[in-house]
Amino acid sequence: MTNNRMGNLIWGVAELLRGDFKQADYGKIILPFTIARRLDGVCEERRADVDAIIAAEGENASPELLRYAAKGPVYNTSRLSFEKMAQDPENLSANLIRFAGGFPEHVREIFQRYRFNEKVEDLADKGLLLAVVKHFASLDFNPQAVSNEEMGHAFEELIRRFSELSNETAGEHYTPREVVTLMVQLLFTEDDDVLSQPGTIKKVYDPTGGTGAMLSSADDYVTAANPDAKLALFGQELNDESYAIFKADMLIKGHNPEHIKQGNTLTDDKHPSLTVDYVLSNPPFGVDWGKAQDAVLKERKAKGHAGRFGPGLPRKSDGTFLFMLHGLSKLNDTGRMGIVTNGSPLFTGNAGSGESEIRRHLIENDLIEAIIALPTDMFYNTGIQTYVWVLSRQKAPERQGKIQLIDASKLVEKMPKSLGSKRNRMSADHVARVVQAHGNMEESDISKVVDGRAFGYRTITVDRPMRHNYAAAPERLERLRSEKKFRLRDDLDAIIAALREKVGAEPIQSRATFQGKIQLALGAWQFKATELKAIVDLLADRDETAEPTRDNKKRVLPDTDLRDTEDVPLLEDVQSYFQREVLTQTPDAWINEDVTDEKDGLPGKVGFEIPFNRYFYTYEAPPALDEIDARIKARSARIMQMLTEVVG
Repeated sequence: MTNNRMGNLIWGVAELLRGDFKQADYGKIILPFTIARRLDGVCEERRADVDAIIAAEGENASPELLRYAAKGPVYNTSRLSFEKMAQDPENLSANLIRFAGGFPEHVREIFQRYRFNEKVEDLADKGLLLAVVKHFASLDFNPQAVSNEEMGHAFEELIRRFSELSNETAGEHYTPREVVTLMVQLLFTEDDDVLSQPGTIKKVYDPTGGTGAMLSSADDYVTAANPDAKLALFGQELNDESYAIFKADMLIKGHNPEHIKQGNTLTDDKHPSLTVDYVLSNPPFGVDWGKAQDAVLKERKAKGHAGRFGPGLPRKSDGTFLFMLHGLSKLNDTGRMGIVTNGSPLFTGNAGSGESEIRRHLIENDLIEAIIALPTDMFYNTGIQTYVWVLSRQKAPERQGKIQLIDASKLVEKMPKSLGSKRNRMSADHVARVVQAHGNMEESDISKVVDGRAFGYRTITVDRPMRHNYAAAPERLERLRSEKKFRLRDDLDAIIAALREKVGAEPIQSRATFQGKIQLALGAWQFKATELKAIVDLLADRDETAEPTRDNKKRVLPDTDLRDTEDVPLLEDVQSYFQREVLTQTPDAWINEDVTDEKDGLPGKVGFEIPFNRYFYTYEAPPALDEIDARIKARSARIMQMLTEVVG
């Protein structure tokens, strides 16, 4: 039976729900009933053995004994089945609730998340419960009739249909299939062991699991390539309903459901000691992580680089980098990670900022293998440009020190029908083209291989000397009246009068001389040194003809109003750059060596950014002036013709 046919058989119950339920709510009923019927089929083979234990020990029999009798983690102590329940319509609601409660705790949780009991009562109130149960009872979901893989695909087909009916849910919890396929292939094509050697066991983890599509796709891809390979799947999801689907999908496909946890990955890591071979993740784009701030800061302070967030913290408005750092912390020494992001992690933040320090950590430790730009309008809840980052703990020798950029933004086709913001999709050929470019480390119009250090720069602070003249001229004295330190003083008029009389309006180019005059003129007021300095600064005007101002130790003072910065590429010598780019324009400038990098101690602050589009920009010369003139004349003539046709 094909996945679509099985999905259609299950979907047939939607006809029963039409009119009594909104289309967007169909999944909240059909999915938990599909799970219940599948588990009923799974229990069928060992039902007699489990019932024998219940008959002897009661419904509170030892879980270990029941697990042994069931030959697995799925069993039911209610001694009910869909067939039996359909034959007892008078007690159907109570029996269904008892049936769902007869599973072990890790399975009962799925029904609790779906609020299964409420759905049962709602169907009963609408007179639909018996018809729904009979429909599912008519479907043979026994593992001998429908394999775990077939059932998993049918379940995913249902999830996809419900996602299309409810675009809000789809956008938050459902990653487009072609994006998942691309990420899985990018991760696994570099691993010959998992794709070829028999008996291989690898661990895969998704910290933002949604409905489990990424882990399911990884499992499908590896199984198709190597039926003897096994994946141990682990995940965590915050949203209750998505978590229930996620866990049920893993259960239906024969994976350990206890590996799927519910909770906030950033504040409550449910797999604290887990290390894996692969991480796949599509965290929420641009989501404020303020609610997790206290927990994140506490962990960073306590553990530093031994914890998840040692390299740095992004600004509070976008937590994408936190999920990336979390995923990296789970990788073993040869592990690989694929994560979807928006454009922010590429370039947000200046040198020394949290984002820049995280990029610095990734690049200096040679963790970025490739970044792929996806087409716009690919996701259900946003049309923005998105990127897939491929990270690796152990890059191939030919990739070491390099980062591959792949521009897949034009590898796209229009969808026949838009789904929310999703208007575009990548075909199988488009995905294959990206995987090919990645595998071959292409240098082409869609792929560039760049030295990782090329993304680094050093922001140096450039100072120029203070060159001022000073005078107690009337227009300068007026500045004291608007200065916060002085404007509220009752004796301000007397201060201004003293300066006008004893200092005068004649410009003085020596700051030391002028400051001495100020001190004599205002001696009666006993101003603090900082206040005298503020008065001198207020009575100064820039004068390029003046000599540089010096302090008491004869050191040239910088003019902070002229202070500037320069970003020097890390691959270039700072002094050579400074001579060429700065001193040729401002010969009196110097590098402020008091501003240094916290890590290397050298002047300036090291930063990293990845200007992705710059590597794929192609200059297009504007049309010639004659061509532009001809176009204007042609358009003008067309407008005049249209006007003539209108007015006659």
